[in-house]
Amino acid sequence: MRQLLKKYLPDHQSIHANPWLRPFASTLLHPRLWHLNRHSAAGAVAAGMFCGLIPGPLQMLGAAICALVFRVNLPLAMFVTLYTNPFTIVPLYVVAYQIGRLLTGDNSSFVAPPAFDPTTFVAWTTGMQNWMLAAAKPLGIGLVALACLLAVLGYVATKAAWRFYLIRAWRQRKLKS
Repeated sequence: MRQLLKKYLPDHQSIHANPWLRPFASTLLHPRLWHLNRHSAAGAVAAGMFCGLIPGPLQMLGAAICALVFRVNLPLAMFVTLYTNPFTIVPLYVVAYQIGRLLTGDNSSFVAPPAFDPTTFVAWTTGMQNWMLAAAKPLGIGLVALACLLAVLGYVATKAAWRFYLIRAWRQRKLKS
């Protein structure tokens, strides 16, 4: 498993040779950010799963900061954020909204956004702001809860998969001898 992941991850030399990253070499070249074992991989998956729900293009930056703070595998943390993409982001946000509604005790039914009407643009803008503010609390709370849940599940699943792989490799090695 380690060889498979190392094949796709950059090495120290490529980071050190990159002129854009040279000012950050002392931080980015910390050995724990590039070492791949079950602890750093599980932590990286958890960081990537948590930061994957950050809106916009800040997901990888958030994963990189988490990897630096927690000293887990940097490239793997950034790669894992790609589970959110144009096909998965809407269902994930709907689930987060529903979790937020459950946690906040909001029993109201879903209200559709106001229909766009160019003749009453100011009224539509006000209505849209009110609609977004009503959805913001359940969505925000749900995003944090879902991110924490996904991070824990990713951590546990990575630890379990790595353990399963090791046990299988030990048994195969034992059968060969």
